[in-house]
Amino acid sequence: MKFIKDHIMFILPLVAILLGIEFFLVFDRMTASYEQRLREGYSMLVVSNEPISLQELQSINKNIGQSIKIERDEILKEISLGQKQEDIKEILNVLPNFYTIKLAKYLDTSSLDELQKDLMANKKIKRVETFGNSYSSNYKLFSFIKFILKVFIVFMSVVSLFLVIKQMEVWGYVHKERMQVMEIFGAPIMLRSGVLFKVAIADALIATSIIVSLFLYFRYQIAEISGVDVLMNNSQLLFQPNDAVTLLLCAIIIVVISVYMVVFSSREKEA
Repeated sequence: MKFIKDHIMFILPLVAILLGIEFFLVFDRMTASYEQRLREGYSMLVVSNEPISLQELQSINKNIGQSIKIERDEILKEISLGQKQEDIKEILNVLPNFYTIKLAKYLDTSSLDELQKDLMANKKIKRVETFGNSYSSNYKLFSFIKFILKVFIVFMSVVSLFLVIKQMEVWGYVHKERMQVMEIFGAPIMLRSGVLFKVAIADALIATSIIVSLFLYFRYQIAEISGVDVLMNNSQLLFQPNDAVTLLLCAIIIVVISVYMVVFSSREKEA
């Protein structure tokens, strides 16, 4: 029973660390997808005195990804109702050019302000409407959520790592005499710590399998019936095959670091 308890005490904090890593991977993919939708859904209105090409706009600021000209005939229809033909021609002559601008990538609010300033500094451009209030509020809320989640994941991972090391110390005490005998006979540190590596790596495989199974279940079962649009539309982002490799590598790295920390700390105490 104690054997099972010791393994559970090692697996649980390791699972917590891997859970935080997988949450980070999922959140990173989700945020990238959300940022893309925000970028695609956001547009700026540019009014210019002369026709201006996409290349000219991109030379002003490289964050401009697309330029769509709004035909003046369509605008003229809206503002010339009931006007005489002569007046319509006069309006057409003085009517400026209108362009809808799309971003090349998701920008923070300061970069968006810089983009507006760069455009307004051009002599051809008469006016720029950024619709920045809604964009700014969405960006600030989004950034706050990202910050809080990352802080929580880091905090949970640090605490769990200390628990992993603590349990490794327990195993170090259990196998202390055996390791000391091997050291007397000149066994290298890797050989002396072999029993710790074997047990810890086995538990790392178990912890990785638990997280992989959990997120596969979320992706193929829970997401489909959750009724939450974000999960249903982005279920493929909840788990991807390379996540398993990343989690296993992280688990093994944590195990190796923990074993070496315990072995070297015990040698320092003996010295």
